[in-house]
Amino acid sequence: MPRIIPIRDLKDTAKISKMVQESDEPIFITKNGYGEMAIMNMKTYEEKFFLLDLYKSLDISEQQFREGKGADAFESLKRIRKKHGL
Repeated sequence: MPRIIPIRDLKDTAKISKMVQESDEPIFITKNGYGEMAIMNMKTYEEKFFLLDLYKSLDISEQQFREGKGADAFESLKRIRKKHGL
C-alpha cells in the first residue's frame, strides 16, 4: 500500500530519510490534500528506470521482429543483454 504524507512532514528530514530508505515504493507527498510529488530511494529509482529502459528495448525488438527484421531484433536483444549485463 502506498505511503502518503502531507508536505509539512518534510520538515523532519531524518524521519523522511528513514522512511524513504525502508520503502521499496515511492512515497507520495500531498499539498492541501492533492498529490504534489513523489520521493523514493536511489535503489528503487534505478530499478524502476532499468525496467522502463528494458521494456522499451524489448518493445523495439518485438516491433522489428513483427516487421520481418529478425536479424535486427536479434542484434537489439544482444545490445540489451550487453547494456544490462544479462
